[in-house]
Amino acid sequence: MSETFAEKYLKARSDVIAEIDRTLASIDPDQIQKLCDEILKARKVFLVGVGRVMLALQCVCKRLAHLGVDSHYVGEITEPAITKDDLLIVGSGSGASLFPLGIAKKARAVANCRIVHIGSNPNSEMKDIADFMVRIPVRTKFYLDDEVESCQPMTSLFEQSVLLLGDVIAKMIIEERNLNMKDLWQYHANLE
Repeated sequence: MSETFAEKYLKARSDVIAEIDRTLASIDPDQIQKLCDEILKARKVFLVGVGRVMLALQCVCKRLAHLGVDSHYVGEITEPAITKDDLLIVGSGSGASLFPLGIAKKARAVANCRIVHIGSNPNSEMKDIADFMVRIPVRTKFYLDDEVESCQPMTSLFEQSVLLLGDVIAKMIIEERNLNMKDLWQYHANLE
């Protein structure tokens, strides 16, 4: 007997959720704590990535702004200058994407700010630029032994994990700063 569409959907949903759970559980909590600390001590936080990673990081940037963090996506029309007191978060699974890598080099040269790489490949050129890495160990083209397998196309698991990691970090910042959820609405867009 063949599976119904509903049964196929339930299986696909379960597979994706299980992969995300496995992936988030495999991230080193010490790296996440360092990232949270860097976000909280930075004057401004900048984020950069390309493709679907860019979209996930734009969501993270917006959520940080909702927490009162002065956050900016690199390339936005109102992007201010980066300084030594700021943080650049570079999202790149491979650590070799041309634009994020170039922005990291530029930030190091012009501001010598703190730089964090969120990625999968610990052996990329980013390791020589970033102060540290938050590794999301999902499948890459290098097929490292500790990478989380995925049934999803291309780098979907990485992009999903970046987005959800951003929301986990936001929850942790809310708890760290003892923020009142109702008060956060003051930072939400109101021209909608």
